[in-house]
Amino acid sequence: MKLLDLYCCQGGATRGYQAAGFHVTGVDLDDQPRYCGDDFWQSDALGFLTVHRDWILAEIDFIHASPPCQFDSDCQRIMDNEHPDLIEPTREALDDLGLPYVIENVRGALPKLKGPVELCGLMFGMTRTYRHRYFEAGGWVLPQPHHPKHEAPQAKMGRPPRDGEFIQAVGNFSGVRLVRTDWGVDWMNRDGIREAIPPAYSQYVAEQFLAWRAIGDAA
Repeated sequence: MKLLDLYCCQGGATRGYQAAGFHVTGVDLDDQPRYCGDDFWQSDALGFLTVHRDWILAEIDFIHASPPCQFDSDCQRIMDNEHPDLIEPTREALDDLGLPYVIENVRGALPKLKGPVELCGLMFGMTRTYRHRYFEAGGWVLPQPHHPKHEAPQAKMGRPPRDGEFIQAVGNFSGVRLVRTDWGVDWMNRDGIREAIPPAYSQYVAEQFLAWRAIGDAA
């Protein structure tokens, strides 16, 4: 099956979909020399959906979109940085295509997401990061897994984590090697990690989508 990963960055989501058996084409506004996918297009994501509409409808089975989260990020608001709000335009473009999709974003975007599912590192055996991210499924149903209780404290942003502390992989965080190991993203640098989701999250999404599709095909 073939998947389009919009706003792909270095490919955290891509790697999870690949693990579930998808051939993944990434699209990002910036060149991504570290991108781990099967194919890559440097393009504005929304423009790509318009220009390549016929190809997408003919070739793509599922779309993942991670609009830049900075608009809804607490860190960026504190720094008074301005960023575009792309969640609604992305949803409109995906709904217009009519293919099943998922939109992923941060906690600050929750009011804009429709029926989102929350994923956390503890759900997938991670031992150094919680990394809560939220997923809106379009055209299909994504189940909410059990969320284990948090026991470990998080290191304050910018300070190296102590033993037993979880890492906040945002900004100029410490512990890049620890996060690489925790997520299984040895090809990523700090810039890629702080923009990424752990591949385990998208692998879960992919497996749930495939199960949902199989039920539909059987019916």
